[in-house]
Amino acid sequence: MSNSDVMISLAQLVRDGRRYWGSADGQAHWQAERACLGPVCERLFGAYSLELGMAPRLGDMCPIRHPIRWAPTAELAESSQTLVCQPDRLPLPDGVMQLVIVHHLLEVVEDPHHVLQEAARVTADSGRLIIFGWGPLGVTGLSRVWPQRRRHLPWRGHWRTPGRLGDWLAFVDFEIERVDYCGFHLPGRAPRNAMLETLGRRHNLPLGDTFMIRARRKSQLAQIQRPKLAIGSSLGGASLGHATRISRQPERMTEGD
Repeated sequence: MSNSDVMISLAQLVRDGRRYWGSADGQAHWQAERACLGPVCERLFGAYSLELGMAPRLGDMCPIRHPIRWAPTAELAESSQTLVCQPDRLPLPDGVMQLVIVHHLLEVVEDPHHVLQEAARVTADSGRLIIFGWGPLGVTGLSRVWPQRRRHLPWRGHWRTPGRLGDWLAFVDFEIERVDYCGFHLPGRAPRNAMLETLGRRHNLPLGDTFMIRARRKSQLAQIQRPKLAIGSSLGGASLGHATRISRQPERMTEGD
């Protein structure tokens, strides 16, 4: 597939995703995930964060000073601070993001291994990498038994368990700190039942529609002293706009799904 075909495919995926996350069901799941992220996000400080996803911004409660959003094309960019690129080719220096959120992208992109590699590469040693995914044991996951649903969001794509994603994270020298589940509801209902959500999160039952993985760089690697980067010049101005990365790409994963 040519680069232009990839960008067209990504652009359509993002349009479809924004329609879903703007729907009543998508908004209900977004609210549940935002409540799950809040306690983690509020404890992170730093200069830069990055969100890779199709939903409205999740980390707006985070005190990090310069939040950056992502879009595959300039047409879909929401502001001048949007990073316009392929998600597996981030035009950013290593280790500059205190928080990176990958929100329901690994299920649907063509090269999820490399997207995860790039997200890990730009996460600071002291930072956190957050991954949101769909839980196979939740009500939405169990409803994927009907194949015709898998052509549409949120059922589209290849859903993976936190354990499988933990294996992928180990490959990029990250480890899981914690997995939280959210989006608890009964069949035919949206996840708006506060009592059910509170009960599910209190006991962290793996029956929520979505899960949130909180990961960090492995402790032995955190001791490596990286050279200080001129972040202001690397991330300022036009570099946050319509960028194409030309630097060396990291080695791709070779494991299968």
